[in-house]
Amino acid sequence: MGTAGPAVAGLHALSVNKPIVLGASTGGTQAIESVLVALPGDSPGIAVVLHMPEKFTASFAARLNSIVDMEVLEAKDGDRVINGRILIAPGGKHMRLKRSGAQYVVEVTDGPLINHHRPSVDVLFRSVAQCAGRNAIGLIMTGMGDDGARGLLEMHQAGAQTAAQDEASCVVFGM
Repeated sequence: MGTAGPAVAGLHALSVNKPIVLGASTGGTQAIESVLVALPGDSPGIAVVLHMPEKFTASFAARLNSIVDMEVLEAKDGDRVINGRILIAPGGKHMRLKRSGAQYVVEVTDGPLINHHRPSVDVLFRSVAQCAGRNAIGLIMTGMGDDGARGLLEMHQAGAQTAAQDEASCVVFGM
């Protein structure tokens, strides 16, 4: 992903008490890792959808948990999105953000493939647009296909701060 320093610092400064959502596909493990290792342990809660198969997401979460300053978990239905925590969507399951009172929680469910994927970035991003709107930050990263593009647009239209990884630093530019 290149040097993420100032961009990551800006992301943290802009996002106090706002959920951050990340989506990626091909090359995403390295790109996501480069962003997360640069964040301080008190960063806002983060939800991540990465196109990975079942069983791989748990080991990816465990590896990240050993190298980042935040707690990293494979998400379970009802997990709270809180400062200092990163939730990784389990392979083979969709993850949505929803409100529970004044807090955000994730909903982890089965469902049909969306854009040929489960988990789907669009599923997460669209739920964020609906329940968090301008209180959220969305970032789409390296990968092929367009899963996440429509959801990121919906987040932007709902007032969220949105960004995409630049083509030069993507393993595959397409999402």
